[in-house]
Amino acid sequence: MKQESKFKQSIYGIANMLISDSMYTRLKFKRNLKYWPDLKNPKTFNEKLCWLKLHHRDSMMSIMVDKADAKKYVADILGEEYIIPTYGVWERVEDIDFDSLPKQFVMKGTHDSGRVIVCADKDTLDVGKARNEMQLSLKRDFYAITREWPYKNVPHRIIAEKFIQQSDGGLTDYKFFCFNGHVDCVMVCLDRHIGDTKFYFFDKDWNFLRLNKRGVAAPEGFNLPRPDGIDKMFEIASVLSQGQPFVRVDLYNVNGKIYFGELTFYPDGGVDPNILRSTDERWGNLLDLNVLAK
Repeated sequence: MKQESKFKQSIYGIANMLISDSMYTRLKFKRNLKYWPDLKNPKTFNEKLCWLKLHHRDSMMSIMVDKADAKKYVADILGEEYIIPTYGVWERVEDIDFDSLPKQFVMKGTHDSGRVIVCADKDTLDVGKARNEMQLSLKRDFYAITREWPYKNVPHRIIAEKFIQQSDGGLTDYKFFCFNGHVDCVMVCLDRHIGDTKFYFFDKDWNFLRLNKRGVAAPEGFNLPRPDGIDKMFEIASVLSQGQPFVRVDLYNVNGKIYFGELTFYPDGGVDPNILRSTDERWGNLLDLNVLAK
């Protein structure tokens, strides 16, 4: 069964690469959103993100999505105090010295997304399994899977960095939706550490926004405590998004200490079925493709 599964995956991979970026993008859009995109005259957020995937080419974007190089990029703008410390970067799994790593760390591919080792206690870590996971990450071509151009030229490496967590044992993500320096809102991602992630949107004044399908289900009067330092986080997101038609700036706030997470140009690959149609239109109006001509 495993051999058959690998064979099917191989055939799927070959077939996938025979499809042009344009056709792949349209097919994935139709599958996720149930209608064909208008990429000649894009209007919605998802349509414009897909247009950008196919037409916007800026070499700086490859640096900005590289999980190692992005740290230097952001440190040069904001300063080292916002950067999660790095323990090592390797091109080969065989070169990773797990003995030299601290008891807690996070490990992932600099070119990849989704495959992460969160080590809260090295004494219980299955090192062999961890090596296998990172080997799979090194082999993974994220561009081929998503057709997100910035990843096409990112070198395949493994990075280990400091394990960070809040005093309650969790780690809340703050994902800022930014349009050429204007930060429209932040998506707060809660409870990921217990396997029950919740996603809530807030504006700069910390008003709850019903922008996604999950948010619609929130009870009347729902809110969350306003985090310390949120104004600074909005400011950081604005600075880091300057000059880009759209970029999502991901930050952490660990007991008042702000850390840079990553930069994302195409949330959900530009085919996000979880946002409301009204949100798709709202952000589509904010995403000005004309800034590329300036």
